[in-house]
Amino acid sequence: MATNLIAAVARFPCVIYGRGYRIESFLLMEVSMKRLLILGGGTAGTMAANKLRAAHPREELAITVIDRDDDHHYQPGYLFLPFGSYTRDKIVQPRRRYLPHDVDLVLGEIDRVTVEDQKVLLTDGRDIAWDALIIATGVEPRPDLTPGADSPDVHHFYDLPSAVALRDAIRAFRGGRLVVHLTDMPIKCPVAPLEFLFLADGYFRDRRTRHKVDFTYVTPLDGAFTKPVASRELGSMFRDRDITLEADFAVERIDPEAKELVSYDDRRIPYDLLVSIPLNLGPQYIARSGLGDELNLVPCDQHTMRADAHPDIFVLGDGGTLPTSKAGSVAHFSLDVFMANWPHYLRGEPLPHSFDGHANCFIETGRRKGMLLDFNYGTQPYTGTFPLPVVGPMRLLGESRANHLAKLAFRWVYWTMLLKGRPLPFTTDMMLLGKNVEGDSAGLTLTQWARRRLPLVTSK
Repeated sequence: MATNLIAAVARFPCVIYGRGYRIESFLLMEVSMKRLLILGGGTAGTMAANKLRAAHPREELAITVIDRDDDHHYQPGYLFLPFGSYTRDKIVQPRRRYLPHDVDLVLGEIDRVTVEDQKVLLTDGRDIAWDALIIATGVEPRPDLTPGADSPDVHHFYDLPSAVALRDAIRAFRGGRLVVHLTDMPIKCPVAPLEFLFLADGYFRDRRTRHKVDFTYVTPLDGAFTKPVASRELGSMFRDRDITLEADFAVERIDPEAKELVSYDDRRIPYDLLVSIPLNLGPQYIARSGLGDELNLVPCDQHTMRADAHPDIFVLGDGGTLPTSKAGSVAHFSLDVFMANWPHYLRGEPLPHSFDGHANCFIETGRRKGMLLDFNYGTQPYTGTFPLPVVGPMRLLGESRANHLAKLAFRWVYWTMLLKGRPLPFTTDMMLLGKNVEGDSAGLTLTQWARRRLPLVTSK
């Protein structure tokens, strides 16, 4: 438990990132350093390392990050690479560059986590002990789990080599049936397949070859947009773009020779170019460690991200079972809650701060426009303006140039501010301000938000 992390503490007030609370931090008084191990140096792992190092010098907390290589990928960039907007140098940077100098980076493949003796074993025989563990290794595409989906002419854009191969396939495509297929949920960035579809539509329109391409979107869900308000507001996007929707399609296999998607009820959808988004699973070491469910996701508390398996393990980023989108915004907002709870964890107290499932997703809709979704566990996406009522400048559930520019600007924000743990002008808890609420909601009003911004100090 956390009680074995500290023998005595000296307390002083400090601001923990993002939530606006003035809460206590702790100066560890033991001679020996405490060992925090972060598995994964992606978005969540890098943010956690930076924020925790800002809260604790090395003398208090030894932080080690483990990842397989030194390449940090800006994963939202995979979407743009097939259309020539991004190149590799805009997507990949050294991990070491974005970690504090006094955070150790260990490169190696993880074999398993042993909970009983609190060690992580690497495939090369090394083992690293931990007092607290953050699992931030996310999920990865697994086309091998669908028969035929790992064929060379079946494409996706959920990793860099696949995005490059898809770019080449699009350049060589002269027309015919372009099918975008979603295998099943969950996946990273659930709206990305729709974004690809809309960007592809705009790509061929800009080249005056759209009339040569028939678009079909295939999904196992009952519609492209499953939430009522989103379905109402955005359903016309398919009609306006002349895109065919095939819903409730449970794929059994892909037949590369016949160039067909085949469902369990023997529906067949022909294609000339297929973009099939595969199942996304957690890494295999999660299964070997006995920590995951059938998708290798680590069951955890949906409000504190604490793993069910052990009180000293937290799951940040895409690798847990939070019932919300697997997206960078969720990693950002949930990490703010984790940081607010961290001092209480160190003291062995209950974790008082709660993540509300807030997700904020910009969606490219093609031809230099985009839209924005803002929602949480209890609130579906609504129309309105963001972040301010009436003036916005961004529209919720509506296309605008401002939304597109904000999506493009996020790459700079990501490398310059987000990864380094710097404050961003977004509230951790979802706000109802600017939303045209039509049904159930579970966000903050302006009054509630203002109260949370007051400099509250916890009792000593």
